[in-house]
Amino acid sequence: MLLTKLHGNNRKFVDMKFLSMKRILLAVVAILMIIPSYAGDNDKIKWMTWDEAQVAMKKKPKKVWVDVYTDWCGWCKVMDKKTFSNPDVIKYMNENFYAVKFDAETKEDIRFMGNVYKLNPSVGRSGTNELAIQLLSGQLSYPSMIYMEENFQNPVIVPGYQPAPQLQTIFNYLMKGAYKQKIPLDEFSKGYTPTWKEKS
Repeated sequence: MLLTKLHGNNRKFVDMKFLSMKRILLAVVAILMIIPSYAGDNDKIKWMTWDEAQVAMKKKPKKVWVDVYTDWCGWCKVMDKKTFSNPDVIKYMNENFYAVKFDAETKEDIRFMGNVYKLNPSVGRSGTNELAIQLLSGQLSYPSMIYMEENFQNPVIVPGYQPAPQLQTIFNYLMKGAYKQKIPLDEFSKGYTPTWKEKS
């Protein structure tokens, strides 16, 4: 009798409550489906080719970070495994740079800033692309990174393996323009305490 009465008098209430719960459940499922796609955007650096970076630069000028590597470079692999997979580095680079992954020994021609750069077979172990030679001022050591301002201006070479805490210091040094004031990095580092931790 109580069940019949509840069903009869509160049918609309029960139906509305059921519909509300159904909507909430659908909203939760939709959010859970969306979250991984957003998380996926931030779980790795959005590396670009030179072509992609140049197209993006025309749409929205941004600073550039170039990782110059070779396939045989052991410290380049350590840099990928430890530094470039660090969540703080990933977040910072994705927010502040167009990141270009550049194999210095690529055999493919590179079109950059109106010029075509080819492999120079007489430089390096397996030949070296002319753009790598130019950007590194002929000092071919790997890994090397290059910071550029918007529109690929004022390149600054950052040589060698850099753990995440040191890279945070370098990012701040460059982004705050300390290098333009000719402040040595060592001096800048004394007044800066990195918060990023090195990945084990």
